[in-house]
Amino acid sequence: MKFITTIKNIFKIEELREKLVYTVLLVLVYRFGSFIVIPGLNPVAVAELGSQVQGNGLLTLLDIFSGGAFSNASIFALGIMPYISASIVIQLLGIIWPYFQKLQKEGESGRRKMNQWTRYLTIVVLFLQGPAYLANLLSPMGSNLSGALTLPQGQFMAVAMTCLIAGTMFTMWLGEKITDKGIGNGVSLIIMVGIIARLPFALWSEITTRVINSTGVVMLVVELVLLYLIFMASIALVQAVRKIPVQYAKRIVGNKQYGGVRQYIPLKINAAGVMPIIFAQALMFVPALFQNWGDGGFARWMGYGGLPYNVVFFVLVVAFTYFYTAITVNPVMMADDMKRNGGFIPGVKPGKATASYLDDIMTRITLPGSIFLGVIAILPTFAAELGINQQFALFFGGTSLLILVGVVLDTLRQIESYLLMRHYDGLMKTGRIKGRTGN
Repeated sequence: MKFITTIKNIFKIEELREKLVYTVLLVLVYRFGSFIVIPGLNPVAVAELGSQVQGNGLLTLLDIFSGGAFSNASIFALGIMPYISASIVIQLLGIIWPYFQKLQKEGESGRRKMNQWTRYLTIVVLFLQGPAYLANLLSPMGSNLSGALTLPQGQFMAVAMTCLIAGTMFTMWLGEKITDKGIGNGVSLIIMVGIIARLPFALWSEITTRVINSTGVVMLVVELVLLYLIFMASIALVQAVRKIPVQYAKRIVGNKQYGGVRQYIPLKINAAGVMPIIFAQALMFVPALFQNWGDGGFARWMGYGGLPYNVVFFVLVVAFTYFYTAITVNPVMMADDMKRNGGFIPGVKPGKATASYLDDIMTRITLPGSIFLGVIAILPTFAAELGINQQFALFFGGTSLLILVGVVLDTLRQIESYLLMRHYDGLMKTGRIKGRTGN
């Protein structure tokens, strides 16, 4: 009854109802486009790509992020990932390039300019990823392309590249519209919907595999319990913060008194979010480039799912967690802002001492966060080693799990804020959903 009452309250708020309907409609448009095959391609070739994807762990991961559009050879095959790659590059340029550093400090106008540069760079990334995807699409056919293509090869490549570029740019536009007029972060929601779209198929495949085995039902129950515990641990990782008390001095302005209260700075244990795993996975694609060089021994030794692969992957995730936390959390800027507003940490001198204190705390709390993030990153490999279906094993950790947890919490937090503003009960009986801070 509590759940039904909450749903009724959500639809009583006209603004929230319109945002939810708008978001659902745009998500349906994206899902519909995921099944539109690139013009000029025979459906037999699509089935061939699907079988190839199922046998490759890295391709399966890309297929999950695109919601099956990758294996369907659809116009949305590259999804939103080129835009994500361009955003990461622009974000890194904001650290080392003075021009982008200046844009970051210009507020809304600077943000619009950086978004424009991100769109331009997305097109550049598409011109690199598009031909690679098409080459991977046509490689299983070898020289027998006449049965796979309904257009001449040169004409097909031109048409396919146009469709892939247009599909990614349209997906990016859908994400921006959801952010502006819908609920939640549009780009994150599109990625999450793509991940959730593959979950029923992966779960059904695992159920059918276990039911065939006489002892598989017990293992299936154990798997679901483990998945539930991993989800709970991931939520704890996303939500965990270290509160630093800050005391503000009293100020008299006119006849009013300001300050004199104690507040807290919430330092997140996982301030880097999912970005370390994305960075590490991008580097782990490098060994695959040497697959056809020489005897391919290095690529096989560093193959997906092997012990060397997972050890290097774990170390990279831990290292990138420290790196990304260092570039996103600036203790010096926090200390300066605190000093400018008349705030101080009890027992710590303002200025350099405060910056050093905050830096030490971030270093200490990032260690357990980075180790836990590294464990989450390599959990799908251990799940696959235990006999779990490869597609279902990817939901036991990694990027897909953290995106699901983070985006769902963020979206629910926005919905709850609308309910609380209209004096309705929140989504939980006790407490509130903290969610993530918007990026």
